[in-house]
Formats: sequence, C-alpha cells, structure tokens
Amino acid sequence: MKKQLLITLLSGLAIAPPLQADILRIDQNSLQGKVVAAENAPKRGMSKAAVVKKFGPPSERTATVGKPPISSWTYPGYRVYFEYDHVIHTVNQ
Repeated sequence: MKKQLLITLLSGLAIAPPLQADILRIDQNSLQGKVVAAENAPKRGMSKAAVVKKFGPPSERTATVGKPPISSWTYPGYRVYFEYDHVIHTVNQ
C-alpha cells in the first residue's frame, strides 16, 4: 500500500505544471507583504537576451559577484537577479 501511494505521488510530480513566480510587495508603513502576480516582469528561467528582447535594456547593470556568478539589472519598479545567464528572482523596489 505504501509503495502504491509513493508511486502515485511521484507520478503526480512528473505531470505537475511549471511553476509561476510571484512578486512579494512589502508595504513600508505596515511591514506587511502582499503577493502580486508577476505578469509584467521577467520570469524565472528567462535568458538575459529574452529579458532584453521583451523588456528592453535595463537602466543599470551590476557586475557579477561570487560563485555561482550572480548579477542584477534594474528596471523601473523592480530588479532582476541572474545566475549565470538566467533569471532567478525578480524583486519589487
């Protein structure tokens, strides 16, 4: 029975839909967070080229730091963090 349950659970993971990123917006006055759908922001996994193509060039780029190399680009209202050449987070400013 346990083996049957494990197989059922694992097979469900194989057909799970791809993850969708959200943005956590924090109200400076109350320090309470509000999750906002990231419809108009770069999604996790997008390449730098895809971000530039869809959202245009950033207003600022930071140099890579550490291993793995992490860099960020600034856009009006949010900052995009990259690991190597792909988006890992988009954060509201």
